[in-house]
Amino acid sequence: MSRQNKAQGPLHDVKVVEFVGLGPAPFCAMLLSDLGAQVIRIDRPGAGGGGAAEVLARGRKSAAFNLKNKDAVAACVKLIKSADILLEGYRPGVMERLGLGPDVCLKANPGLVYGRMTGWGQHGPLAHTAGHDLNYIALTGALDAIGPKDKPVPPVNVVGDFGGGSMYLAVGVLAALHHARASGEGQVVDAAIVDGTAHLMAAVHQLAAMGLWNAPRGENLLDGGAPFYDTYPCADGKFVSVAPLEPEFYTLLMDRLGLKDHPAAAAQYDGAQWPALRQALADVFASRPRDHWTALLEGADACFAPVLDIREAPHHPHMQARGVFTEVDGVMQAAPAPRFSRTPGAIQGPAPRPGEHTREVLADWGFGADEIAALEAGGALGPRS
Repeated sequence: MSRQNKAQGPLHDVKVVEFVGLGPAPFCAMLLSDLGAQVIRIDRPGAGGGGAAEVLARGRKSAAFNLKNKDAVAACVKLIKSADILLEGYRPGVMERLGLGPDVCLKANPGLVYGRMTGWGQHGPLAHTAGHDLNYIALTGALDAIGPKDKPVPPVNVVGDFGGGSMYLAVGVLAALHHARASGEGQVVDAAIVDGTAHLMAAVHQLAAMGLWNAPRGENLLDGGAPFYDTYPCADGKFVSVAPLEPEFYTLLMDRLGLKDHPAAAAQYDGAQWPALRQALADVFASRPRDHWTALLEGADACFAPVLDIREAPHHPHMQARGVFTEVDGVMQAAPAPRFSRTPGAIQGPAPRPGEHTREVLADWGFGADEIAALEAGGALGPRS
């Protein structure tokens, strides 16, 4: 797969203008593109990049504008008039200073959904402060819950940037689009990573309210405190995961591991027995390589899975059977998700070179040849790629 495919997903009639950024907003745009949306990425003239390695930028067309040029800003406003959704991930106030803030864009297109992605949100004492995923999830209580007893551990940037950020932005703009198409009323969607991550912690708040999450980190049911909900190293240094929370699944695991009659295994939820049970599990798993345990336990209701790295995961039989991963120009990456029975999504192509489609986009979105020539002559557009 190397060229732009025809959009076919459930969002095939949705037009999105994305202002180039990093991390969460591009992932949201990628998701919308995978589901069929026509996404135009507004890039900076002369920027490098593009190609299949830029997974987060896949499936768009790119137009490059010099946003210091007033004619370029006016051209962007004209594009926005034809859009359903705008996505931007700058600090609060940047789009306003460019002349592309919500007031300008919603005046030009009253039905526009204006999606804003930030870490701290559009207001509050930290709104204008720099930060990254780790900082945002630290403030929500999520980071403190992750890791061993001695210190919180960065959980990659999936929890904040993409879980609390991108996915909430996607849900927000699609919900607002539903309202806009019913009413003609556009609106601003303020998606903040701190908001979304705090929302993702709902189940932990419930457990705490029920008295089931009140111990220090690493001593609770789902944070590694329970020996039957944890990972263990094997004889080859690779890891396995076990998570049989239900008694019948726990009993099956203990039986398969030869621990059914171990004194510490008798009462699953007796915390006083957990240290001994953890040691017993550790000793058993350390006695054989990971593949041995996979052959013994995978496919049974023991709530078991080998811990695979990103190079191994695409080759697991279950992942292959479902087509969870795919290649684009030789680069392995996740296929579109979720799945639709009537309107399946598709990767519309690899990441474009910045400005690769500027003139094509302008022509497709209603600009005449003379307008395009004038923008080019006036320095509003990036160089031809």
